[in-house]
Amino acid sequence: MELLAHPVRMRIVHALRGRELTTGQLCELLPDVSKAMVYRHVEALAAGEVLAVASERRVRGAVERTYRLHNSTIETEDLTVDDYRRGFDLALATLLAEFTAYLDRDGVDPTADLVGFRQHAIWLSRAELAEFMADLREVIVPRLAQEPTADRSRYLVSPIVFPAEE
Repeated sequence: MELLAHPVRMRIVHALRGRELTTGQLCELLPDVSKAMVYRHVEALAAGEVLAVASERRVRGAVERTYRLHNSTIETEDLTVDDYRRGFDLALATLLAEFTAYLDRDGVDPTADLVGFRQHAIWLSRAELAEFMADLREVIVPRLAQEPTADRSRYLVSPIVFPAEE
């Protein structure tokens, strides 16, 4: 959790979800972040085994590495309330950084891009909540495997679910 406690590192993790990229490609995807910072954070994530080297090749005497996410998971039953708090703070900071980077692009058009954010309060039993979460997974998971194409734009989807005060 501590290793991921930086918005740029989380943006790198988001960028690598479902694909393999070089550090140079990550720099292109994060134009608002200096190349030195991207390289530094990629190095830290690789050293912490969040990222794995998918391949290496020689380019003009240097080694170019292609990275992917390491196949590991966090056991949620081991997380404390403070871990959840830090994780949520990080998720919000990352979401804010991604949204700010989007808004700072030239020619941005939130209406044309179908940008939306809503918050709804819904009443659910434990069984209904489990069914709701399964429905979300059923809708989202197949789309995670979709490859980039000329007619596809990358969107971030951030479902946040927790019980609210009545």
